[in-house]
Amino acid sequence: SHLSRLLYLPSPSLAVTMALHAPEEFQHILRILNTNVDGRKKVMFALTSITGVGRRLSNLLCKKADVDMNKRAGELTEDEITRLVGVLSNPLEFKIPKWFLNRRWDIK
Repeated sequence: SHLSRLLYLPSPSLAVTMALHAPEEFQHILRILNTNVDGRKKVMFALTSITGVGRRLSNLLCKKADVDMNKRAGELTEDEITRLVGVLSNPLEFKIPKWFLNRRWDIK
């Protein structure tokens, strides 16, 4: 058939249908610290939508909160989100250096 010639398959019976498998508890939009976070992006890049969080800080947040950076943000469990918010709310308690933070003068 025409499809088998496009995919270079020897016969149409070998054609494989592929679909993006999303878990049942997948969230397309998460609400973290009064910010809408896109659940389709990887965790590290999704966290950058929060004001004051860049790629390097989000990388460090994922490491300190023990969150897999290969996951999509929509696949995070409530426990992982709580750990991320905890680290982001109190970065100095988790030994994130003071020079790493934006607006250092606001932190007391």
